[in-house]
Amino acid sequence: GWEYEENAIHTLFEFDDFKDAFSVMTRIAFEVEKLNHHPDWLNVYNTLQISLSTHDAGGVTEKDFQLAKIINALVA
Repeated sequence: GWEYEENAIHTLFEFDDFKDAFSVMTRIAFEVEKLNHHPDWLNVYNTLQISLSTHDAGGVTEKDFQLAKIINALVA
């Protein structure tokens, strides 16, 4: 579900409601703090749009793929 575009990988998740979307964002937040690797994301009601790239590397690195796998597991 991740697509590569403009030096980042992107995905969009849709949930039943805002509460479910925000709950997942909170769980993701704990993981990104552990990794010290933060996503660019946008939440509108029941959707969560996420973009991952390693800004200081100028594109996608192994950190981004690692975080994408964690996010997929949290959403599943």
